[in-house]
Amino acid sequence: MASAPANNLPIFYNDLLPLSSVDHVDYRLRTADSAPFLVTQHAVPLTVDEFVPAQRFAPIIFSAGDDAVPLLLMGLNEGVNVFVDAEGKLGGPAYVPAYVRRYPWMLAKLRPEGDELSLCFDPTSPIIGAFDDGQPLFENGQPSELIQGVLKFCEDFEQAAARTGQFVRDLVEMDLLMDGEVTIQTQFNDQPFVYRGFRMVNEEKLRDMRGDQLRKINQNGLLPLIHAHLFSLQLMRDVFEAQVGQGKGPIALPATPEAADA
Repeated sequence: MASAPANNLPIFYNDLLPLSSVDHVDYRLRTADSAPFLVTQHAVPLTVDEFVPAQRFAPIIFSAGDDAVPLLLMGLNEGVNVFVDAEGKLGGPAYVPAYVRRYPWMLAKLRPEGDELSLCFDPTSPIIGAFDDGQPLFENGQPSELIQGVLKFCEDFEQAAARTGQFVRDLVEMDLLMDGEVTIQTQFNDQPFVYRGFRMVNEEKLRDMRGDQLRKINQNGLLPLIHAHLFSLQLMRDVFEAQVGQGKGPIALPATPEAADA
């Protein structure tokens, strides 16, 4: 169902260029009211800072593999996102992960041997360029207020990503992650739909933890995050039904007699 990105660039990004006050002094940023790059993305990286607000809208799972990553599941099948339309516009209430809101920006190392991160952007994005309209990236050769805000957002994201990495390492150390499986039975099909290929917290092991262990993970803030993840899994069927209602599969179920007569 979900796996960590396999290529060198993170998902959504086609290329990366460091922002330059020389090369991009005339560049501007246009306002975007849609995210076309999100249309076919069914799972988006999520930070632990977002678990509580996100769990009300979509399931939170962990990617398969050794280096598990928390993901907000915006569709149950590859290429399906039930929260946006064909243009990438939100179709209703939803949580948009910071990973999405960060694009086309990100902090990246320019030299593998160094630790310094530089603000970069995806030059293939249609909202950045030498336009006549939009907000300037530089003013009098200096980063504009817009870019200062972008930099702060990206720095906060990196810090949240570090906390997320530690959270996952703690789960692995406590052996709380297991291979997940969700079975959804519908009245229109004899065989249930079974979804695998992700990881989730093992509730049985969580219940069997010693009292001192539970107190520890509660005091360090892990327990509320675990509960947010577990509560969110109840939305799996809601996402499934949204897919069916939008005709996005796994198969389009036949209309009910009432609907056919309407």
